[in-house]
Amino acid sequence: MQVISLLDYLLLPFYILIIYAVAINIRNAYYPPGHPWRPYFIPGLTFKIIGAIFIGFIYQYYYGGGDTFLYFLQAKVVNQAIAENPLKGFTLLMHIPQNYDGAYQMYISQMEWYAGTNMYFVIAIAAFFNLFTFSTFLPTSVIFAFVSFSGMWAMFRTFAQQYPKLTPQIAIAVLFIPSSYIWGSGIFKDTVCMFGLGWMTYCVFQLLIKRNFSISNIIYLLLSFYILAIVKIYILLAFLPAIALWLVFTYSSRIKSKAMQTVIKFSLVIFAFIALVGMSMAFEKEMGIYSLDNIAKTAETTRKYVYDMAEQMDGSSYDLGEIDPSPLGLLKVFPKALVISLFGPFLWESRKIIIFVNSIEATLFLFVFLRILFRIGIKTFWKTIKADANVQFFLIFTIIYGFAVGLTSGNYGTLSRYRIPLIPFFAMALIIIYYKSNKTKNKPFFGFFGL
Repeated sequence: MQVISLLDYLLLPFYILIIYAVAINIRNAYYPPGHPWRPYFIPGLTFKIIGAIFIGFIYQYYYGGGDTFLYFLQAKVVNQAIAENPLKGFTLLMHIPQNYDGAYQMYISQMEWYAGTNMYFVIAIAAFFNLFTFSTFLPTSVIFAFVSFSGMWAMFRTFAQQYPKLTPQIAIAVLFIPSSYIWGSGIFKDTVCMFGLGWMTYCVFQLLIKRNFSISNIIYLLLSFYILAIVKIYILLAFLPAIALWLVFTYSSRIKSKAMQTVIKFSLVIFAFIALVGMSMAFEKEMGIYSLDNIAKTAETTRKYVYDMAEQMDGSSYDLGEIDPSPLGLLKVFPKALVISLFGPFLWESRKIIIFVNSIEATLFLFVFLRILFRIGIKTFWKTIKADANVQFFLIFTIIYGFAVGLTSGNYGTLSRYRIPLIPFFAMALIIIYYKSNKTKNKPFFGFFGL
């Protein structure tokens, strides 16, 4: 499947120059020389652009095809409709015609994902960007990366503002971890979701913690909520309990009575759990395989499929064992699913170059986690978590989301993409736990790398 053409290579430098011109103007306007965030803006964007181009090359020259190309090719069908009949094309772009509408069959029949609202949302975005890129893959990909970067930068701003002394470390966690900027930069649902997740985090903090009720914050919050609800609602349903408890823990810390703090926190944790279950049931259809009724069944079906296809997958699969689709059965596989989600694939499980690259990053996460745990001790580790509402927020989201994707992915290739929303949160949790521990004052977190 040849998607990247000579025209891509001819136009790509032109679009990159435009993106950098816009980015430099934004940086100079908001982050003048001497501003602590200025050094990370252009490098962070550069990593996103490199990630978008790199993953395009991987799909073209290593895999020979894949879903990113399918999004793009179906977007070109929408662009063809716009060129032939602008009114028809616009209604198609907005996903107005039914998939059986005869007047649009010549277009809809070429789009196998037209009926899937979440996938078509990405197709529509790609089609819109294609209007400005002559329907070329690489320029459209770098625009995806640029837009996604705005969400990740919003997330960085949120926590760099709260931990100004940890700005370099937070920049690494949010902007520079390889899997995040590679899998979250091309024409993927994941790229769109990272935009939404970043802006939602920023807007919740601005509205509910800083009480900055500006129109722009409200608009971005509604937009990010809508995007996550449409594209991957299970991210939203992992995020909302975490954000609710973040607010509870933030405001309950102002209550002087420790006993009352404990009662309020415990009560609201139970309430958040009940609300999560209720929302999962209410949005069962939209959640698909991640609904509470389906998640265990999906995991067991995936396990059997992976077992049958183990030879073809050649080192990219993992097995959680027999899964009992009951609350107790899920509880039994919870630790293994979470460990795989956070630290898999392990080096000895890698028999493909792509899996090996993923395993290096996962091994570094495991190394950092164990280094912190042994340096500060389990007791201090837990006390630091209890003392910081942000860390609690990071870890609650990480645990809920990590368990869901670890349970249902079945192979490390899929997992490496699906887990990227939790990576910046987990990394920031580790960083803040380390630096807020009284045992680690003046000891650099990345000391073993010489940083």
